[in-house]
Order: sequence, then structure tokens, then C-alpha cells
Amino acid sequence: MSEKRPVALVTGVGRTAGIGAALAEQLAADGWDVGLSWWQPYDERMAWGSRPGDLDAILERLALAGATTTAVHADLSLVASPRAIFDAVEEALGPVTALVMSHCESVASTLLDTDLDSFDQHFAVNTRASWLLIRELAERFRGDPGSGRIVALTSDATAGNLPYGASKGALDRIVQAAARELAPLRITANLINPGPTDTGWIGDELREQIVAAVQRGRLGTPADAARLVSFLCSPEGEWVNGQLLHSDGGLHT
Repeated sequence: MSEKRPVALVTGVGRTAGIGAALAEQLAADGWDVGLSWWQPYDERMAWGSRPGDLDAILERLALAGATTTAVHADLSLVASPRAIFDAVEEALGPVTALVMSHCESVASTLLDTDLDSFDQHFAVNTRASWLLIRELAERFRGDPGSGRIVALTSDATAGNLPYGASKGALDRIVQAAARELAPLRITANLINPGPTDTGWIGDELREQIVAAVQRGRLGTPADAARLVSFLCSPEGEWVNGQLLHSDGGLHT
């Protein structure tokens, strides 16, 4: 990396307990300046609720790691938001070199009880917005060949979480297409399935079931995902491209 800190954009960063916060903090420690996006109304309607002080705490941690930061409040269900996020981050920090997507819409429902509005919302946030963010990075990329990075968090959820799982499956194909189509820019594009990660949504009964099924005998943590993102965004991670990596303690073996 050059003397000037490169810029990473991390989406879905609003809670100190979330994966997005861990990703942003790790990248700041690795020498990146960090732009982030978050959407408070999503947290407000989820079981964990909104914690307005969390964002300030995250930004403070990034600053302590030496990063210059900016935060953009943006509804990714809106078509205009990806461009607005890039505009704001570029104005504050400079051109983006790494795009790390941890945003999501995730409301559990089944094949029979998913309503149309929820289905469309999942695809707008998890699929369409991710495509538009990737397109913005590609159209604006000014980094050295081989320095560009795209990393997206995905899931293999299916039964009982239909719109979330279906929209994440579509995301997988978009990112894998980017790995090939952005080859002239030498931007790598990869996906991480972090498995069940302890961010405050797992109840005691489900926790016991997961721990019993995972070879490592524990839940995943946000730091587990952050370490893998750190590698993929580093110069040493350039050779990994177009992959869906299961970082889940052996749950899929």
C-alpha cells in the first residue's frame, strides 16, 4: 500500500456488536481510512433495537486506530443510495479501493407466508443495492492494478428464511460475475459465509444446537469474519478471486 492510507467503504455498520463494526475496526487497524454506511430505521424495527450511541463509539475506535472516517446514513432500498454513498465517501476521504458489504435486510418468513413487499425489500437491499455498489466501485476505480477489492457477506439460509436466502443467493452470482468481468481492472471479488455469528440475535436454545453442531464447539464471532476480510483486502489476498468461502468453524464439513 502507498504512504497515503487507501480507502475502504464498509456498509451495514451501525451496532458495536455487529459484524460490520468489526470489519471496519480491523481495516482501520490494517491501515485503511474507512467510510461506512448505516440505516438506523432497520435496527429500530429489529429485535435488538436501535442504539444511537453505537455509531459514535465505532467512529471513535476507528479514529484511535489512526483512520480518517466518514459515516453516511443511507437507505439501501433506494436506487439512488449507492451513488450517494460513494459521492459522500469520495468527497470526505478520496477514491474507494475496497468495497466490503455487510448490509442486509433479514426478516424470517417461509415460502407460504412471505408477503410481496418483504420479498421485494430483501432483493432491493441485499441484491440490487449490492450490484449498484459494485458498479459504482468499478466505474470510479482509480487504484493501482491489483489493489481493488470487493468482499460481500452472504448466507446459505433457505427454509424458514426464504426472501433473505434467495436474495443472498442472487448476490453470490453477482459477486462471482464481478470477479470475471472486472478482471481488466484486476479487482478481486469474493464472498464470505460467516455461519452463525454471535451478534445478539441467537437465543439460548439455538445457541446450544449450533455449538453442538460446530466442530470448534462455539459460535462464530464478528472478529472471525474480520480477520478473513483483512486477508482478502491485503496485498497477500490478491490470488483469491471469485470464491465463496465458508468461515464457519467446520459447520459445512
